[in-house]
Amino acid sequence: QVQLVESGGGSVQAGGSLRLSCQVYGYTGSDYCMAWFRQAPGKEREGVAAIDSEGIPNYADSVSGRFTISTDNAKNTLSLEMHSLKPEDTAMYYCAAGGLAAPMLAPEWYNTWGQGTQVTVSA
Repeated sequence: QVQLVESGGGSVQAGGSLRLSCQVYGYTGSDYCMAWFRQAPGKEREGVAAIDSEGIPNYADSVSGRFTISTDNAKNTLSLEMHSLKPEDTAMYYCAAGGLAAPMLAPEWYNTWGQGTQVTVSA
């Protein structure tokens, strides 16, 4: 059973930076992807960034060039570096894992989710 625990959210001003972390507990299997999703009030959950087991990333157009997803296999962690934050980045951010070969950004591909961490960006 895989469990995911996020940390690192907070409040920043526009233009600022944050780093989110996701601690992975349990064995994910050899062919898996991990991802970050976000959901703002009244909006659908959207994929932000995903990464496959070989470290190949995939980014949503809205964050490409500003966010970086990475894994540390020795520490069993997934991270999301966020720079040049905008008010529209404000949302609850979720870590997710799934047994898929390609780093998809659609939530239906992932079957394990963390509890979320809030990111608030003020203008």
